[in-house]
Amino acid sequence: MPRMLHGMLNTVTLTVLTLAFGLALAMPITLARMSARRLFSLPAAAFVMFFRGTPALILLYLVYYGLAQLPVVHDSPLWLIFVDPYACAVIGLTLNHASYLVEILRGGLDAVPAGMTEASAALGISPRQTFTWIRFPLAMRYALKAYQNEALGFTKGTAIVGVITVVDLTAAANEVFERTYDPVTPMLTAAALYWTLVNVMRIGFEQLDRTLNRHLTADEQRQRNRIAAPRRALPARWAALTASRTEQAR
Repeated sequence: MPRMLHGMLNTVTLTVLTLAFGLALAMPITLARMSARRLFSLPAAAFVMFFRGTPALILLYLVYYGLAQLPVVHDSPLWLIFVDPYACAVIGLTLNHASYLVEILRGGLDAVPAGMTEASAALGISPRQTFTWIRFPLAMRYALKAYQNEALGFTKGTAIVGVITVVDLTAAANEVFERTYDPVTPMLTAAALYWTLVNVMRIGFEQLDRTLNRHLTADEQRQRNRIAAPRRALPARWAALTASRTEQAR
């Protein structure tokens, strides 16, 4: 269990760093992707096309084993980074995660009603302030569900980092299996720990969604109450009608 918990700690730190760096990298690429200037949009589109199309496993091999062979890396201070498998795992997964996140953010920004931007311009709000305080916060609300699915799937996908000697949760389970020749216990333990981690993240995302969209939740509740009100009143009306008919019959 100590070895498994150590692997889980590496999985958690790797996930947190990659999600943070991926979001920081995806933001400027998203803005470039949506730019009307091809000087910015074409390189951003090429970035998304390449890193979305490259399997994460191959990307890790290229970063850890491929870049280290280049003289510009091997004979420079960059060697201190690319000789570390953990750093290479963060770099490779960040590039892969950012390529998916660019499209999620772009979809969220496109979902913001154009009337919001037009109303801001009519009120004299600058485009930068409109994006910072109106369009971007709304886009984050619209994109939260898609980002949640990406983050949860990505957390489980970090299991591949064991191929470049990073001891994550899956790699720790494999080590226990190789030492004890018992595949069931370590794999079930790893599955339980992954399940716990993913569901903790899911609960956090759901709480964030309720906080950001509490006005929508209140609107949905009022709508359900309006629909349910006639249904709740139907038995009372039927009883009153039956009693009236019985009285008339008498």
